[in-house]
Amino acid sequence: MNIYNRFKIRRPIYILIIINLLFFGLLYLYVQPLDYSILAAGGGVIGLMLVSYVVIVKRQMGDQYIFLIISMLTSLGIIMLYRLNPSYGFKQIKIYGLGVILYFLSYIFFRLIKNWDRYIFFYIGFNILLFLATFAFGTNIKGATNWINIAGFSFQPAEVIKISFVFFIASYYKLRLSSDEEVVLSKQLDKYKAKIKNVYVFLGLVYMHIFFLLLQRELGISMLFYIVFLSIFYIYEEDQKLIFYNLGLAVIIAILSYFTMSHVEVRLTTWINPWKDISGRGYQITQSLFAIAAGGFFGTGLGLGNPEYIPEVHTDFIFSAICEEMGVFGGMAVVLLYFILTYRGFKIALTIKEPFKKIVALGITLIYGYQTFIIVGGVIKLIPLTGVTLPFVSYGGTSLISAFISFGILQAISKKTLEGEEVALIGE
Repeated sequence: MNIYNRFKIRRPIYILIIINLLFFGLLYLYVQPLDYSILAAGGGVIGLMLVSYVVIVKRQMGDQYIFLIISMLTSLGIIMLYRLNPSYGFKQIKIYGLGVILYFLSYIFFRLIKNWDRYIFFYIGFNILLFLATFAFGTNIKGATNWINIAGFSFQPAEVIKISFVFFIASYYKLRLSSDEEVVLSKQLDKYKAKIKNVYVFLGLVYMHIFFLLLQRELGISMLFYIVFLSIFYIYEEDQKLIFYNLGLAVIIAILSYFTMSHVEVRLTTWINPWKDISGRGYQITQSLFAIAAGGFFGTGLGLGNPEYIPEVHTDFIFSAICEEMGVFGGMAVVLLYFILTYRGFKIALTIKEPFKKIVALGITLIYGYQTFIIVGGVIKLIPLTGVTLPFVSYGGTSLISAFISFGILQAISKKTLEGEEVALIGE
């Protein structure tokens, strides 16, 4: 390997290290009295990123940029969370460490097990079981029954179902696109195979997922599931009429939800005119807009803004805090990182020939691309706020771990492009 190539491989991680050194250094100087644990935390985060990146490069584990981008986003989240509340920052570092371990485990696990496309019935059953468990044992938080608490450990089942939902759609289209000779299922399952290939059975199962999420009052994730399904459906479904029928049905569901679900009506009216009830329903979104405006183009500086005035700033509204203290340009840099991450995902999906892996790569990319649009659009009042996290940046255990597992799978799929296996020429 010549000197140029060695430098080319290492250059991105150098940028990441320098940015982390700058931000953790600023954070160390901001907190009084000086807290050496911030420097130790920063050193730990940088060390973990460096070791993980070297492993990915040296072991030739596929795309070299995915891990760098999600690590950059996560470290920005850790820095902002630590500035808001040091306990959030330290917890996020622990979750990041666990997420990196699961990232590599999901990479190994996905490559180790063959024929993921044959487990469509498992994905359906697993999702239904998790939905039912949420209804039976779920905890009601702020009106939504979407968390399960077991022995002091809480997790959000919908975040787990996100991955399984993509696998279910990918398995279905693999089944549809495969000839009978290629599909190797046991004779016992043949009759079910014929039924599951029926597009109306497939649509019924998809709408069952949406219905369960609406019952849990998971407005944001139900919308996310629907647009991811519709995007893949648009790409792979030959019957164009069904696409228009589904769009029409989405409009009908949205109208019915507005008139039958109070939280949907509140979200929409607050989006249209938050100033009408600025001290009540519109308080959160107006504070978000004030914070973004206060930051201007370059921001007030780390630790010099007042993002604590925004309710739930560490989860749903962390983008507003970034814009206030790092400016609109800082916010644009964060959005640009998501654009690059989405581009890498689409590039991997386009170069993979095998339908199942192609749809899984596409589905994971769409989920996190749309999720970013939904939450960023919500906090800047472009669309109604629906309450999903900003991937890799917001505080949250299940969402962060789920995201690392998803991109570990994408990393495993990208390995095929490096090996030259199952690769399609663009335009093929």
